Amino acid sequence: MAELTTLARPYAKAAFEYAQVHQQLAQWSAMLGLAAAVSQDDTMQRVLKAPRMTRNDKATTFVEVCGEKFDAQARNFIHVLSANDRLPLLPEVSELFELYKAEQEKTVDVDVTSAFALNNEQQDKLAKVLSARLGREVRLHAAEDASLLGGVLIRAGDLVIDGSVRGKIAKLAEALKS
Repeated sequence: MAELTTLARPYAKAAFEYAQVHQQLAQWSAMLGLAAAVSQDDTMQRVLKAPRMTRNDKATTFVEVCGEKFDAQARNFIHVLSANDRLPLLPEVSELFELYKAEQEKTVDVDVTSAFALNNEQQDKLAKVLSARLGREVRLHAAEDASLLGGVLIRAGDLVIDGSVRGKIAKLAEALKS
């Protein structure tokens, strides 16, 4: 995973810088999201791995599948990726682009998993607290997992806050072992 991210980083950074200069962050975000999804399709996977197709043919096929959703610069970007045999990296490129975009917009996606459903008031309060702590606008994504027993598990990028009962029991068990 780290190696793929390393390979994808220069392409994501170039796409981000272009989109930022031309004030097209939303368009490029959508384009890269579509490209990442297309690259994961089983049929497209076979095309990308086909030894008899040239890199240019692969790029042309890829662009044709995406059709009118790509402007000239996006088509050129796909051809550059293909020329360097990097089309399979599109999911990582898209993910890194989204991270750069969130950094620019001072936003963060936060996944909150709780043992029980959080109502809107609880979600709003949690979002405000996290926004103050992280210094960013928080986009909260709530999910339920009864195996947590109680409490919440919060993930925001590299930050993980485990306030679940299951997590506390695991920490206690670890402390008792040592």
